[in-house]
Amino acid sequence: MCGRYGLWAPQDALVELFDCDLTLGDYRPTWNAAPSQQLPVIFERADDSGRRMQHLQWGLVPSWARDARRPMINARSETLVDKPSFKGPARRQRCLVPANGYYEWQAEGEQKHPWFLSAAEGDPVMGFAGIYEAWKVPDSDDEWLRTFAIITRAAPDVLGHIHDRSPVVVPPNLWAEWLDPAATQDSDVAQLLDAIAPPHLHPRRVGRAVGNVRNNDPSLVESVT
Repeated sequence: MCGRYGLWAPQDALVELFDCDLTLGDYRPTWNAAPSQQLPVIFERADDSGRRMQHLQWGLVPSWARDARRPMINARSETLVDKPSFKGPARRQRCLVPANGYYEWQAEGEQKHPWFLSAAEGDPVMGFAGIYEAWKVPDSDDEWLRTFAIITRAAPDVLGHIHDRSPVVVPPNLWAEWLDPAATQDSDVAQLLDAIAPPHLHPRRVGRAVGNVRNNDPSLVESVT
């Protein structure tokens, strides 16, 4: 499961890194991104309007849902093209979720301790595999709730002692293929996921302050003994 992450890279660096043609929404760096927040994601649309970075709400609400009370923050890769909530977006609306790293809580006896996992020293930006959706607000003329979920898979053995799930990290050489809106078949999605190797992530133990969403500063990712 991925329930918190950090993204503090400057906006211009994100635009350049992901080769975005359009940006929508106000970007604010965060060390404690949490579900229900508006956060930047990268995607392409079938109308060929270019690659965009847009703020969506973390917690996917299916387009056919009666209400928005049960958003889903993660989608399991193993059932991505089978579950009704995910199979439509998996075929047509895939995205990348930029992150400098993410948090997991490790059970130790009766307590849990947080770890921050990143790609390397300096916490370079990664692109988590995601899906996005648009839900029309009932009784509105043209009001839409746009949401996303992060795709997860079984954690690599080296990280399994912390948590049994981890985000699917798309390597840069596969970003274009993952975002390609023309790849709409279940077999396309399966091949894309199979091509993504488990990441080599570096965990460091951090303080429990990240457990409170009101805490949001660089100290959250500092290593503690």
